[in-house]
Amino acid sequence: MTYLPTAEHDELRAVVRELADERIGPRAAAIDETSEFPHDLRELLARQDLLGTCFGEEHGGTALDTIAQSILVEELARADATTSLIPIVQKLGALPIILAGSDEQKDRYFPRLASGEWLIAFALTEAAAGSDVASNRMRATRDGDEYVLNGSKRFITHGSVADVLTVFALTDPAAGGRKGMSAFIVETDTPGFAAPRVEHKMGIRGSPTAELTFDDVRLPSANVVGAEGEGFKIAMETLDRSRLSIAAQAVGIAQGALDAAVAYAADRQQFGERVVDFQGIQWMLADMASQTEAARQLTYAAAARVDADAPDLPYWTSSAKLVAGDTAMRVTTDAVQILGGYGYITEYPVERMMRDAKITQLYEGTQQIQRLIVARQLLQRAGVARQG
Repeated sequence: MTYLPTAEHDELRAVVRELADERIGPRAAAIDETSEFPHDLRELLARQDLLGTCFGEEHGGTALDTIAQSILVEELARADATTSLIPIVQKLGALPIILAGSDEQKDRYFPRLASGEWLIAFALTEAAAGSDVASNRMRATRDGDEYVLNGSKRFITHGSVADVLTVFALTDPAAGGRKGMSAFIVETDTPGFAAPRVEHKMGIRGSPTAELTFDDVRLPSANVVGAEGEGFKIAMETLDRSRLSIAAQAVGIAQGALDAAVAYAADRQQFGERVVDFQGIQWMLADMASQTEAARQLTYAAAARVDADAPDLPYWTSSAKLVAGDTAMRVTTDAVQILGGYGYITEYPVERMMRDAKITQLYEGTQQIQRLIVARQLLQRAGVARQG
């Protein structure tokens, strides 16, 4: 199972890096300062066919393999983590339909999503159900050929700017979240839907993280994704694949911080020497580079297994997200240290990168959840029954 990037991958990286350096990086500080969603960069990515990478050519997408999709996210995140979330969430929101949707649903929504005309978001988390997804409380009640949704969602990335959502709600509350949850497609102009609140965050400030409310939102039964009661399974299969995008984002953030630290240390002089010539700084940079490369290679290895639909996929994607997220936090913190006082002010990008890096340890499953997944997969491999 090869995961080494090909010449086509290298060409994609060069194209996206040039775009990121010229058009996205120069906007990053302003996006962070204003906390405004970069509609102009969303349109730029759409014009470059970079929002349809997970969709088939029959729906207007480019059908890139998962390593290519990881490279795209990585290079965007190297310049600006907020902008990298646009293709990440486009894939995340669409994955339930890709995995379990009907042909009619795919024909109805994928062309608009692949072109970037519409944005989609993934609405799973609730105020009382973050890591504990099975404790979701939002209801979907059958009423003839319709379902009526009532409840709320919390911490939904792009929830306030999306045109359509994949939403998870209980259709059989007595069965609980694992067996009684179903997935739905909700267009955000449906009566009863609102996004009344956007969170103020430490990082990725230009990416709106919204609270969503559903007040008697009526949907046709044609908007159920998969079969009734399969929502938990669909959500878990989605996250097993989508968390790899967060690993790629973390790699990109780390690489951006490393590049900034190298450039600064090569230019800055102290005690009559370049900072980069001090052995202590060289050791820090060597550790940062090695850790970033290790995270990158693990991410690509996991990406190859996504495309192969490997049976131990959760082991690989959770490992990649765990290692890459912790690497991003470590490398960005060291980058701030190398820049010293300059690393702590907004004139340089590393303080923003450090703030952005933290979220990669939290969303799409905290690092503690990833450790649980990896450990359970490890025990399964070893044939050891889990107790408790």
